[in-house]
Amino acid sequence: MRQTWVCGLLPVVWILALAAPIYGQSFGFAWWKDPQFQHELALSADQSARIDAIFEAAISQLRPKKEELDKQEDLLSQQIVAGADEALVTRQVDKVEAIRSQMNKMRTLMLLKERQILSPEQRVKLNKLHEQWERDHKRPSQRDVK
Repeated sequence: MRQTWVCGLLPVVWILALAAPIYGQSFGFAWWKDPQFQHELALSADQSARIDAIFEAAISQLRPKKEELDKQEDLLSQQIVAGADEALVTRQVDKVEAIRSQMNKMRTLMLLKERQILSPEQRVKLNKLHEQWERDHKRPSQRDVK
């Protein structure tokens, strides 16, 4: 019974992690370096450089966290496959989710700091650009694929 519950939990956790909406206007590329975005936002070279510095500082902290997350997720998978005790698996899930939470917090704060570089008018324009980008790059949902 315990193994069934734990094996059922892992896919749910995985799906939730993948399906979590991406907030904070993550485009998936360095938009502050893109000539079109720079033009449309009237982004100065100083603003672009400051946003890039924020991004690079965050990435340098996120990379080791991602490596640790991968290691801890691998260990969790091994424990589940081996039929480990529920208490042990629960502790490992807590470790994995704590790391994931730290990474999400770091990423959200990075996005906040990037937005703080922009003027209120630039933030409004960025919101519109993000909405358009989302429409243009929308991935088909599982319902759309059927």
